[in-house]
Amino acid sequence: MNEREKIRQELIETIVRMGHPREFGVLIAGNLGTEKTMSRMIGYLKHARPRSAEEIADEMLAIVDDRDRWVRKKSAEYYNRKYNELLYYGFGLEDEGE
Repeated sequence: MNEREKIRQELIETIVRMGHPREFGVLIAGNLGTEKTMSRMIGYLKHARPRSAEEIADEMLAIVDDRDRWVRKKSAEYYNRKYNELLYYGFGLEDEGE
């Protein structure tokens, strides 16, 4: 079992221990997807101790939104860097007429 699967199982078991159906835990883990987001959710569950499934789902959506925002930011930074390199270095084509 790899690290991602261990964290996934821990998240599901944490949700089950809180009194929610296993299917709900599987759904939450599936939507979070990555080790980091699942670990963040486990931390939230252990510290905030939400009382309802709605609170858990709201936090899951907030975590996913954060992750998506981070991905968009990193993508924009990458393409901005490439654009600036293009402006600075040009296309790298030499003028053959000179």
